[in-house]
Amino acid sequence: MKMRHVALLAAMLFSCLVEAQTAPKVKSLNPPPRTLMLVGNSFFYFNNSMHRYLGGLVAAGMPELRGQYRATSVTVSGSGLNWHDMEAYLRPGSGMASYSFVAGNKVVFNTFDKPFEAVIMNDCSQCPIHPQLKDLFHEFAKKHSDTIVSHGARPVLFMTWAYKDKPEMTAQLAEQYTLAGNANDALVIPAGLAFAKSMAQDPALELYFTDKRHPSLAGSYLGAATIYAALYGKSPVGLKYTGGLEEKTAAFLQQVAWDTVREYYQ
Repeated sequence: MKMRHVALLAAMLFSCLVEAQTAPKVKSLNPPPRTLMLVGNSFFYFNNSMHRYLGGLVAAGMPELRGQYRATSVTVSGSGLNWHDMEAYLRPGSGMASYSFVAGNKVVFNTFDKPFEAVIMNDCSQCPIHPQLKDLFHEFAKKHSDTIVSHGARPVLFMTWAYKDKPEMTAQLAEQYTLAGNANDALVIPAGLAFAKSMAQDPALELYFTDKRHPSLAGSYLGAATIYAALYGKSPVGLKYTGGLEEKTAAFLQQVAWDTVREYYQ
């Protein structure tokens, strides 16, 4: 009975949070990107990297991208946006994404005018709301977005989640990421809101590592499912790829990701 009351309260708080936040201006990417770079920190690279789970979902749900989809993750432990040299990552001839491994352990050397069609970036877990780092977040969200656009790609911001023991961070992070997205014509992926929604609906499902900061396997999968839903405008519900989770758990997280994305953009 107590757990049910906790879940009900969490659901009510989540509903109020969604209704109170600033609305995002950018709600889709058209055409959907086939090549991605994820730039961030350990929130991305935990559990052998979130882009791996995203790739599994794309393979399951978008077979038409077979042979075209490619994602690269560039992460530095503990990093904020200002730690990354976006210009160096995107400069032609820099070597970034210059080759790929294919079947049979063979290497294919890539040739392209631009290495990526979209760049997904996140700041350190509390940087967007820290009184000493908040301005730096907005400064580099703009600087990196401008750099990304100048190289013919589209900027995307990945809204991170609250610490498990500091749920008030959810609304604060959602607001700052949305404001930054609106200021820079960037799509915002509402992963933090998806975490809050999942916890409201099933508090027993553990989305966090033991440090109450980093994602568990379920947390990484939820983040990837939210990227899939937001980036491609497609529901992940029913996809067979589970990322190593039980089917029931994966199905629940797929639904949470899709519901969160629809609510955030509507």
